[in-house]
Amino acid sequence: MDKSLASIVKTAARSLFEQRDIQSISQFFSQDYVVHLTNQDYSNGYKIIEVAISQVCKTFPEIQVEVEILVEGRDRVAWQRTLRGVQKHSYKGFPASNRQIIWRDMVVSRFDDGLIVEEWLTTDLAEQLLLSRKG
Repeated sequence: MDKSLASIVKTAARSLFEQRDIQSISQFFSQDYVVHLTNQDYSNGYKIIEVAISQVCKTFPEIQVEVEILVEGRDRVAWQRTLRGVQKHSYKGFPASNRQIIWRDMVVSRFDDGLIVEEWLTTDLAEQLLLSRKG
């Protein structure tokens, strides 16, 4: 079985987004997980992952995710995920559009003992939601 850091990232993305297996969070992430967004850091471990995945999967019920590994190092992976789905529910102030939205997240994941302990994340989801209103 391939246990490279890149394979963990790919398996986690499929498990959480496409299979909606929230119970698998502990297989991929540390209890002390921290995510750094543009203007905010969240350090409440599994809870932030569960909330984020649940919100996205509710908004885009048939979401698909593709993962492209950019660089894999000793304890980090830089990667991009491309997500696509039809927006069926409102999301952070954006009303449901019933249109397909495609967006990209750029992520750097840091690992310790085979688990993701910290990530830096940039997304263009809000931009794509805004553009879908004009189309």
